[in-house]
Amino acid sequence: MKGFGIVTTASSAEHPTRRDFLFVATGAAAAVGGLATLWPFVSQMNPDASTIAAGAPIEVDLAPIAEGQDIKVFWRGKPIYIMNRTKKQVEEARSVAVDSLKDPASDESRVKAGHDQWLVVIGICTHLGCIPIAYEGNYDGFFCPCHGSQYDSSGRIRQGPAPANLPIPPYTFVSDTKIQIG
Repeated sequence: MKGFGIVTTASSAEHPTRRDFLFVATGAAAAVGGLATLWPFVSQMNPDASTIAAGAPIEVDLAPIAEGQDIKVFWRGKPIYIMNRTKKQVEEARSVAVDSLKDPASDESRVKAGHDQWLVVIGICTHLGCIPIAYEGNYDGFFCPCHGSQYDSSGRIRQGPAPANLPIPPYTFVSDTKIQIG
């Protein structure tokens, strides 16, 4: 049984050969090709832009909004005003006699408890659907230039032909500086 042993040479084990390179290159190309083939299947599971626009919840970071500023975001194709009201605006909104309003609602009922400075409203005039301008008008709230409706800093109708207050979208505070609308 002499002579049937397996012989290996030191040179093939120590130095990579052309065959080793081709093996690694083929494996890498197969991996990249597999990922390129798999990517469309994974990305098609993400919601469509029309689905997101149709009502998927959105998160808004409130940290960059300074006191006395507002931003406008879009949810379900509607403009949403998020206003960081000043203490003066909150006090003025709370000093109004609720029974004197066309659409009676207290300021407390239009904001989340503990977050009194944040007003979140759908920015569509309840008269004919125009977009009001923030921080305009006689009440430091919203002014609709189309027909002259004026809302206060709580989004309540105070003057003009609009029949109702600016609506409030469903929203929750995820943290002290972030809200989720929808």
